[in-house]
Amino acid sequence: MKKADVIKLPSMPLGSPSYPAGPYRFIDREYMVISYETDPEAIRTQLPEPLEPADQAIVHYEWIRMPDSSGFGDYTESGLVIPCRYKGADYNFVSQMYLDDDPPIAAGREIWGFPKKYAHPKLEVVHDTLTGTLTYAGQTVAMGSMGYKHHSMTGNGDRTVATLSKTQINLKIIPSVTGEPEICQLVAINLTEIVPKGSWSGPGRLHLVPHVNAPVADFPVRHVIGAHHFIADLTLPYGRVLYDYTKAEAEQESEEKRILMAGE
Repeated sequence: MKKADVIKLPSMPLGSPSYPAGPYRFIDREYMVISYETDPEAIRTQLPEPLEPADQAIVHYEWIRMPDSSGFGDYTESGLVIPCRYKGADYNFVSQMYLDDDPPIAAGREIWGFPKKYAHPKLEVVHDTLTGTLTYAGQTVAMGSMGYKHHSMTGNGDRTVATLSKTQINLKIIPSVTGEPEICQLVAINLTEIVPKGSWSGPGRLHLVPHVNAPVADFPVRHVIGAHHFIADLTLPYGRVLYDYTKAEAEQESEEKRILMAGE
């Protein structure tokens, strides 16, 4: 294989790449998001500097059903998202993610730094209840439930679009072959081409169980604020480096200014 052909490979291994080149389109992507209050110290412990906690100690626990994903197929995901701030702007830090399909695990970690681990999440309608479960190593570590389509959020899908449009931040860590941190960055991603297809609110409940390798219960549920169920088509494009831990502060600030000026 020629060097030019090697460079064009979207991923490893050479003979059968784990995933194709992006961007990636998702059809009928279905969410159940349960928002709740937790301990402020839990957020501070799990939020990497220079990110800062939001005013309220709120966490969003998500189940996402993805039946039609270009390059990735059909899979389900579950995890925790923490609202935060960086230089005065509001972001969502993706803290933990668990899913049941190898290609999006590999791509998510290698490209964007999504904190993906293999597990068995499930989102389904059982009679009058939208239910979500997460099983890791044979043990149930998360259970969520929501009244099925109690309140239709009418209109043009503004809330769904706003929820999905908010910039997500991941901590991307890829070590060098020497064991040193080759890549250690905060990566920002913005979903695009969002087409809302339905949005509902209703009562919700969430139960998290302590587990050493799926520590979702490290963010204890103090009070459930609400639940949001929605369906949308969207595109996951490539992201951008927001902060590089391997650079000196002066070099980091210079790079941020360059990116800002290029965006203008």
